[in-house]
Amino acid sequence: MATQTRRKAAARTEPRASLKFSAINGVLLVLGLAAITAGYMLLARGSTVGAPLLLVLGYAVLVPLAIIL
Repeated sequence: MATQTRRKAAARTEPRASLKFSAINGVLLVLGLAAITAGYMLLARGSTVGAPLLLVLGYAVLVPLAIIL
């Protein structure tokens, strides 16, 4: 009886949404990681303008877009 109830409950639940990564996701992720790497390299050289811009672009724009799209 308990197994029938579990099967019915499992059959009634909606399928879970899964993340489907495509080529655009990979490109955006690579671009984000490249921007972050370049930002840290500029930061090590003492850049006060380019490094923060690249780091924000990588962390706040490109990597989240790679996950969302």
